[in-house]
Formats: sequence, structure tokens, C-alpha cells
Amino acid sequence: MARLIELRDVYKIYGEGLESEVRALDGVSLKVDLGEFVAIVGQSGSGKSTMMNVLGCLDVPTRGDYLLEGTDVRELTDKELSRIRNKEIGFIFQQYNLIQSLTVLENVELPLIYQGINADDRYDMAMDALERVGLSGRVKHRPTEMSGGQQQRVAIARAIATRPPIIMADEPTGALDSRTGHEVLEFLQQLNREGTTVILITHDNGIAATARRVVRLADGKIIEDCEQEVDWL
Repeated sequence: MARLIELRDVYKIYGEGLESEVRALDGVSLKVDLGEFVAIVGQSGSGKSTMMNVLGCLDVPTRGDYLLEGTDVRELTDKELSRIRNKEIGFIFQQYNLIQSLTVLENVELPLIYQGINADDRYDMAMDALERVGLSGRVKHRPTEMSGGQQQRVAIARAIATRPPIIMADEPTGALDSRTGHEVLEFLQQLNREGTTVILITHDNGIAATARRVVRLADGKIIEDCEQEVDWL
């Protein structure tokens, strides 16, 4: 299987050299192959969100190497990092991060606009994504007119509209009731079955049970990395 992600002895240090120095990531090494479903698990302060920010090219390591499809991320310009975030990675966040003044369709079209995709293709791709999450009939609504579960489905549609090879989901069920959260996790599993690499950030062992592999963090270090039987939903 093709190597997609590789962290080599990565540190993310805040206030380096100061008495208040914090090692959010403390010598982490990790390999993720194309098509994996990995849950990164840890309590608050374990470093899991920092790891997602590094993996998602939202932040760069203080020290160590991050290779994404063989490219050293630390050598890329801000413009190149932005292109990777827009084209290679779809993000799903706990708080949806939708723009309230835009319609559902306009929210989903945003990353396609940044890619320079023409209006007709953009519409088709956005509608296809919304149809997949069951919201093709709500395209003119605004986020404020929708439930939390519907807003998260819009966020998922936005994440998959560009058809990225990687989905990164940071506590995607954290603001949802259990039934709606179950639906979101089921959809992530479906994307993985279709070949998308999914990286799920969570503090919840029950949610982590939906992934094929669990990487457990504590105090910025990986303390466990194991394959597991998947709880298919």
C-alpha cells in the first residue's frame, strides 16, 4: 500500500527554552498509508489537536520531518501549503465552521471557488456532495435555519466536494446527539470503504472503535498504535 503520511521525530514546542515551555508534540513518529482509517485518541492536552494541525498543514513542526506523499511539508511556501489544504485534504470540525451569511450551496462551493473551478462544474460538484449527505433539497437555506446535525452534514459536503484523498475530522460528533453522531461516523466509514484516507481526532474510545487503527497520545507522545477489529455501523 502506498505511503501517504510520515512523521519523523516531530516536535511542536511553544515557548521553547523558557520555563513555561510546552511540548505539544514530543518526538512523534507516525506512518499512514493510503486508504487507512486512523483514530488519533487522547484526552484534552494530549497533543491530538496539535497533531491534526500539523498533519493538515495548518501548522508546521518546530523540529522533525513531515512527508506528505513524499514531499517535505516544512520546505513548502504558504501558497503551496494552502493549495494542499484546499485540494488534498477535506476538514470536518466539531463546530462546523460554516459561514452563516451564505446559503448551504454557497458554503459547499467555497473550496471549489478557491480551486478556480468554473461555475457550472462547481455547481455540479457541490450538488453531488449535498446529494450524498441527503441535503440536495436544502441548498437555499442558511446554516441558522438548520439543526446541528444538518449543519455538520453541510460541513461534510463541503469537505468532500473537492474529492480530496484525505479527510481529517476533529471531534466531528462532539456537538451532536448520539443518533446524528452515529450517522456522521457511518458516513466516514463509507468514505473509507470507497478509498478515502480518514483521520479521526477524538477523546472518546467508543468513537475510536469505528476506525481500523488507533493511535493513542498522552503528553505529546504516542503511547499506543494498534490495528483493531472495526465496529462497522
